[in-house]
Amino acid sequence: MWWPFRRNKFKNIKREDLVNSILELERQERTAEAEVYQKIKEIDALVEKGKHEKNRDLQLFIAKKIAHLNEEKQTCMERGMYLLYNIRLMNKLKDAYDSNTFFKTQTKVPLSELLHDQKQLAKFLNKALETRISSEDVLTSADELFNEVQSAYETNQPIYGVGKSEEEILSMFEKENQLDEEQELSQEIEKEEPQKKKKAKMEE
Repeated sequence: MWWPFRRNKFKNIKREDLVNSILELERQERTAEAEVYQKIKEIDALVEKGKHEKNRDLQLFIAKKIAHLNEEKQTCMERGMYLLYNIRLMNKLKDAYDSNTFFKTQTKVPLSELLHDQKQLAKFLNKALETRISSEDVLTSADELFNEVQSAYETNQPIYGVGKSEEEILSMFEKENQLDEEQELSQEIEKEEPQKKKKAKMEE
């Protein structure tokens, strides 16, 4: 008995459609990558700003912006990895299509012969399914990341409280401020030394 759902969806596949799909996925992946680099650039600028900011409240505000951008950057990276998985799978499908076309045109063996080996076909389909599941898991990890960030806060902590991420960033700011102050003090001492020597000489 013939069932509609047993029809091979790949029977009428066109190479042009595969190539166009790959090009579109690569375009989206480049966009995601560009967004990641843009986030990194914004984060680096804020880090430098936070290092030189003396006001604690403004430092906290900057730290929260950095933490938020880090989350957005991670989400963009997850999207990029999802797209890379899709590109990889589509390229495999295109390679298989090219191989099938070459095999058919060069050896005159009909395409149906390629599907005759059910064991190898099952292995191919299972591998494709595993790749799809893996790529979908990458996207779900974005939700898990959001939940992890949220759980980093105490349930009764005020909205404007200092979370773990912000605390680490603020700590970095403080260390940088200390280094800057020590450097400034060292420079002042170096400037004063010649004057002290000159004064001592005059007193002699």
